[in-house]
Amino acid sequence: MDPIDDLLATMKIEDARYVRVDARAPWGISFPPRGLARLVLISSGSCWLVADTLAGPQRLEANDCFLVRAGVSFTLQDATGSEVVDCDGLVSQAPGNSARVGGDGELTRIVSSRFAFDAVAAEPLFALLPPLFRLNLDHTSSHLLRTTFDLIARESAAGGLGGGFIMSRLSDVLFVQALRSCCADVGGGTVGWIAALRDPRLAVAMRELHADLAHPWTVDELARKAGMSRSAFAASFKEKTGDTPLGYLTSWRMYRVKVLLRETPLSVQEIAVRVGYDTGSALSRAFSAREGVTPGGWRKRMDTAPRQGAMADATAP
Repeated sequence: MDPIDDLLATMKIEDARYVRVDARAPWGISFPPRGLARLVLISSGSCWLVADTLAGPQRLEANDCFLVRAGVSFTLQDATGSEVVDCDGLVSQAPGNSARVGGDGELTRIVSSRFAFDAVAAEPLFALLPPLFRLNLDHTSSHLLRTTFDLIARESAAGGLGGGFIMSRLSDVLFVQALRSCCADVGGGTVGWIAALRDPRLAVAMRELHADLAHPWTVDELARKAGMSRSAFAASFKEKTGDTPLGYLTSWRMYRVKVLLRETPLSVQEIAVRVGYDTGSALSRAFSAREGVTPGGWRKRMDTAPRQGAMADATAP
């Protein structure tokens, strides 16, 4: 198991929506900030992407795709300066999952899915990803994404028995496909577990660690798993992740604790055993040092707070 597997085991998509837009020049669509992630594919044609998080307008061509973190706004236009309409208003007035916008000029077809996740479960991923990330898709990756989008569209149009369940699972597949491409493309200057997974030796140690967070790991043992000396392993791990090996372990244990507190009725003592602490009091001390509140206090706070999608200011372990 690696961090991706660990995340996906708990980071369930709570809501997913799909829309296809046929836009004819002149046209423009604004996508306001929401507590939702978006995956957008330019199926055919071309357009300009404008966002505050970008240095300037970017030209998109057919098969270009980008992932947008929750809380980020952006605009798509056939030409910079074209009049824009709000995406929510456009889709709400359209039948089914398709919409039309613009005049009678050149056609650009856009397909978009938006995803809602529980903010706690999505913390480690969305804090590491850029606000808006263009995916460098090769032919195979592009084909897989388009195929999955098409399957979602067909299932949505069919409205058959179990359609909601099928669309939910296809949305899971779609997001994982995009996530796989995103993790492979993140630049070399990125610090975090995504960067560490690019190092084959560190990746071995990380998979072992994530497969058994409750194990009493030591730096020596993790270094042996990586086939490195203790000092070389510790230095390389810190350089790639920005944290020490045991600090990283503690962060992921705390992440798992929060998920278990949120999603299960397990006692603090039971959770402690699952994540590698001998007693509930030992876990409480470690948790309080990180979060500023006891596990029980954190659980009560979450029980009274509304569940929210993955927000842009989430902090990762």
